[in-house]
Amino acid sequence: MRTFDGTERRARLAVRHHLSPAHRATGVLDATDGVVCLHATDPATVYLSAWARVEGLQRDEVDRPLYTDRTLVKHLAMRRTLFVLRRELLPVVQAAASRRVADQEERRLAKDVERHGLAADGARWVKEAQAAALAALAEMGEATSAQLRKADPILDVTIPYALDKSYGGDMALAPRVLTTLSAGGRVLRASNQGGWAVSRPTWARTADWLGQDPPVPPEREARAELVRRWLRAFGPATVEDLKWWLGSTMTAVRAALADVGAVEVDIDGRPGVVLPDDLDPVGPVAPYAALLPGLDPSTMGWFEREWYLGPHRPQVFDSNGNAGATAWWDGRVVGDWHQTDSGDVAVHRLEDVGAEATAALDAEAARLTAWLGGARIAARFPSPLAKSRRPSR
Repeated sequence: MRTFDGTERRARLAVRHHLSPAHRATGVLDATDGVVCLHATDPATVYLSAWARVEGLQRDEVDRPLYTDRTLVKHLAMRRTLFVLRRELLPVVQAAASRRVADQEERRLAKDVERHGLAADGARWVKEAQAAALAALAEMGEATSAQLRKADPILDVTIPYALDKSYGGDMALAPRVLTTLSAGGRVLRASNQGGWAVSRPTWARTADWLGQDPPVPPEREARAELVRRWLRAFGPATVEDLKWWLGSTMTAVRAALADVGAVEVDIDGRPGVVLPDDLDPVGPVAPYAALLPGLDPSTMGWFEREWYLGPHRPQVFDSNGNAGATAWWDGRVVGDWHQTDSGDVAVHRLEDVGAEATAALDAEAARLTAWLGGARIAARFPSPLAKSRRPSR
């Protein structure tokens, strides 16, 4: 049985995720392919993840495929997470993962509608609200959630939310209707009315934004294709890694692994899987430094992370499993990065990494400072380490 140790896995990560300077991506599409899709819950993550993988990246090189060429799309998919992925991959992800999310979100919304007395038949209300949103978008082309609320009374309703909490109040249901339509593949986030680090999307019908409704393949076929891409980017990995990333059942995962012909391997004494044509060794990679944003796909890509996180999980991940910004040396997380009061990027090391690594990390910090050009990044999900730096009140 083929054996993979942590060193080889870290070398694969460096090459396939384009983190090593010697293996940079040729552009944003290539960088996205290297990790299947980019996390987009925090809008700044898309740009910073691309910056870490594409030499000399300019921000308009991310805007263009998202909003002009539309070769990249934002889509709610695995684990109810927002991703940026290739346009061609949209129907695959839709069938393999998003349809499951859409069903869950529709049921949750219908229950809340009934619970708060908006309608006796919550499922029917959801269908009517979806139809109203789609009709409004057909007429308007693109619209914000607020504009859609004004377009039809059924969309301009609220329910009380977490009234016992400081953040509680009235929750508008229009965004949740759009969430069901998004996961269902019928609408997409279109233009962004905010800056590159702010999410203020307009919405459009998928057929209008892309020029057509992409044909959706059968679910099992789509899941096998998505699993094949994930294993190419993240393998070798454990079955538990894949189940977590896909947000699916173990039965579905095992069927997909059989469909792609995955073979069993040994990962430092643990059972793992890899594609049958991906057993060749990956040569050593020169040590490198990388600064990745919160929720970067390389940090979030596996469920079992000790081989690149070591003892630093409690400092890097919050209690909900969201990763903060990270500083990497030679394929391992060794700390994080943040902006000082002056806006400069500074690295906080969690261990002694030596003079060479320190100099390389500081050089990456200077490079990122220059790229940000004074822009301030407010992390949507700050890590426990980032929270520890906040002044006490």
